[in-house]
Amino acid sequence: MPTPYPVRRLRPADLDRICEIEHASFGKDAYDRNLFAVFSHECGDLFLVVEHHRAVCGYMITCIRGEQAELISVAVDPAARRSGAASALIESTFRRLARRGVVRIRLMVKVTNRKARAFYEKYGFDKVRIVRGYYEDGADGLLMARSRRFRSGHRRPGRTPTPDRLP
Repeated sequence: MPTPYPVRRLRPADLDRICEIEHASFGKDAYDRNLFAVFSHECGDLFLVVEHHRAVCGYMITCIRGEQAELISVAVDPAARRSGAASALIESTFRRLARRGVVRIRLMVKVTNRKARAFYEKYGFDKVRIVRGYYEDGADGLLMARSRRFRSGHRRPGRTPTPDRLP
């Protein structure tokens, strides 16, 4: 059965749509087009977009830094949220990281962003620590990491999560 959300590499023509999704998702905290162009160059084939009915409806940027990867940003058009688009992105990212032998990925998320935190936890990310004042608006960030083999799908039932190492 074909996936309802095909995932592919970013194309230069996608940047306008990426910026629209970014502004709809993050408002005044949105990245600008120039920064996306830099990420496109630096992260290459790990700057992914997801489509629905042949239109870009989300993106995920992951960069490999040394032996680990960093999930830089992810956003899905508000009209396509909670429909599997972000899951398609993260599962495709995990497959690509597995092919490269990467075994650890980390990310930073606002402590107050409960929906995003729950999404990452569903995909095996554990809380590492709080970084006070990480964001430009002074909000605290939560460093999360996943240090397991990259397989698609959610946590296995019965898995005991790593205890929080938060202060």
